Amino acid sequence: MTEHHGCEHAGGVADRPREDAVDLPAYRREPLLHQQRRFIADASHELCTPVAGLRAQLEEAQMHPEQTDLPTLLASALRDVDRLQAIVTDLLLLARLKGQVSERETVDLAELAGWQLSARADGDAARLRAEPGVLVSCVPHQVARLINVLLDNAHRHTSGTVWVEVRRNGRWAELTVSDDGAGITDADRERVFEPFARLDTARSRDRGGTGLGLAIARDIAHAHQGTLDVEDAPAGGARFVLRLPLWEDAQPPA
Repeated sequence: MTEHHGCEHAGGVADRPREDAVDLPAYRREPLLHQQRRFIADASHELCTPVAGLRAQLEEAQMHPEQTDLPTLLASALRDVDRLQAIVTDLLLLARLKGQVSERETVDLAELAGWQLSARADGDAARLRAEPGVLVSCVPHQVARLINVLLDNAHRHTSGTVWVEVRRNGRWAELTVSDDGAGITDADRERVFEPFARLDTARSRDRGGTGLGLAIARDIAHAHQGTLDVEDAPAGGARFVLRLPLWEDAQPPA
């Protein structure tokens, strides 16, 4: 029998302190190091799961080739590879977002949201209500990714229509995405933005996602000097609220 090898724990890497944390006082350094260790352990687990599944299928096929349904095996293996690729891509994007955004353009936020909806297969299940001329200075593909993360999340948890709204709110451009799902408890409203967060509610990741989408979305918002939060939707469920500086407020001083 072929020996089965699982993924090794990445503890050696996780225990190395971040260089930018070494010079911090202990009361600030320890939470950062704990957060780093947890993130690396969670990332290792998420990467190991599809690797272990892929290895098990290939070993079974190697031991019993005459009993292997090759098309089924290949389809399952490709699903595991797709999940691995999605996780690695999101991890790399999350790392890149820690730097400054660049190549900003002036964009109508309602138009950008409308383009994302029209490009989606499930776009007919969403409704857009938008105030015209809500302009922001942004990196369009990054904010488009943010919007799609919110739409993916809403469609996974809704039983009906997803509502998207764009409007001005003071000096902010505001985009909200609402669903009628189980909602998010007060205690989980910050945790939901943590990488690989596992919530003790009906809003779990058992219906898709890499576990990094909302963390990426919030980092994109912060990179654009904005915010991303979650609150109760009017009809139940969750409403994610993105606020970005309006274009006229995002201009550099003269």
